[in-house]
Amino acid sequence: MIIQIFGTKKCKDTKKAERFFKERKIQIQMVDLAQKALSKGEMNRIAQAVGLDNMIDPTSKRYEDLGLKYMKFDLQEKLLEEPLILKTPIVRLQQKATLGYQPEVWKEWLK
Repeated sequence: MIIQIFGTKKCKDTKKAERFFKERKIQIQMVDLAQKALSKGEMNRIAQAVGLDNMIDPTSKRYEDLGLKYMKFDLQEKLLEEPLILKTPIVRLQQKATLGYQPEVWKEWLK
């Protein structure tokens, strides 16, 4: 079992998610969204699990800096172009995914 965690090194919830799985000796693959954006395929798989509209973080600094609050845009394209507007951490196990720090859900996955 390998858990994928998408987030940034500055995100406290991403660090907590990493710690959650490391404490349980679960292998993780960390993807730093500041370095590498999601691929279209990854985006689609995660969106199927959590819903595309839920993936955007309107409270993120990058969202505010881009002025997206006042613009109409193609959500999927913008999320692919600007990974720092995603809610983090995104934690994925096969077809399952969560947004944010959700240890209760992850515990269910590990049963």
